[in-house]
Amino acid sequence: MSRTTQNPWLHRYAIFVACSTFILIIAGALVTSNEAGLSVPDWPTSFGSFRMPRMVGGVLFEHGHRMIAGTVGILTILLAVWLWLKEARSWVRWVGAAAVLAVVAQALLGGITVLFHLPVAISASHATLGQIFFCLNSSIAMFTGAAWRWDEPKLTDTSSPSLHHLTGVTTCAILVQLVLGSVYRHGGSGIAPHLVGACAVALLVVTVVARILADFPAQRVLTRSALILAALLVVQVALGIYSYILKTAARGQLHPPHAAVLVTTLHVAVGALTLVTSLYLTYQSHRFLLAQPGAEKIRSAPQSATI
Repeated sequence: MSRTTQNPWLHRYAIFVACSTFILIIAGALVTSNEAGLSVPDWPTSFGSFRMPRMVGGVLFEHGHRMIAGTVGILTILLAVWLWLKEARSWVRWVGAAAVLAVVAQALLGGITVLFHLPVAISASHATLGQIFFCLNSSIAMFTGAAWRWDEPKLTDTSSPSLHHLTGVTTCAILVQLVLGSVYRHGGSGIAPHLVGACAVALLVVTVVARILADFPAQRVLTRSALILAALLVVQVALGIYSYILKTAARGQLHPPHAAVLVTTLHVAVGALTLVTSLYLTYQSHRFLLAQPGAEKIRSAPQSATI
């Protein structure tokens, strides 16, 4: 059978894998929020065996996370194979291969985290790679859509910095902020670096949204994405503040209260959605805009010289 760039079932499956990856991120956040990281003290076995342990207490979250991770790993490998067989664009196939490498590295980092008793650097790296893995699978879901093309008619973006650069920097800043949040959650730093990162991300997101609404109000794919990004930022800030209040109030307690677990987990989940939304907006800016800062001035210069 010939390869095709428009395979609706491949696209649907890619969406399913991306959604499964998001569930994996939530499962990982539940492990940390419930302080269950060492509930199963060995790896790759569980209590010295490959049999299913009793799913009670922290074991439910830790071993459940491993089961979801294994399932998502298999789904990702199948997606990469499907892409390699049916996807005509080689660069999309290589994104699928990168996702497989990411999930393998993620599993190894997860195992090292357990074996070395939750070192902050490894735990934060594990969480960060999880976000990158989510971006890779989400990107595949976007790229396999029938309407996805890079040769769309483009509007000229004459601003400096261009929206290409601004959205790219914003996406990178959100990823760095998620790293800072992970370090804080795992006890590697205080709240101050995370707060500074939050302020920087908020400023960048507001700038991106304002630029799009002012310069490209008729470009619906950009304006919708920008408004969703702004809404996610508001929700994320609110969850962050509430999470810190609950965490402060729960200091000294043996187990984190259910409200703190729920809010902190939602904070991680919305952070992942914010990252992928910003990445999507970055892709769309490259699809529909041509960055030529100062183009208007260049075109008008010869006219002014003849006056």
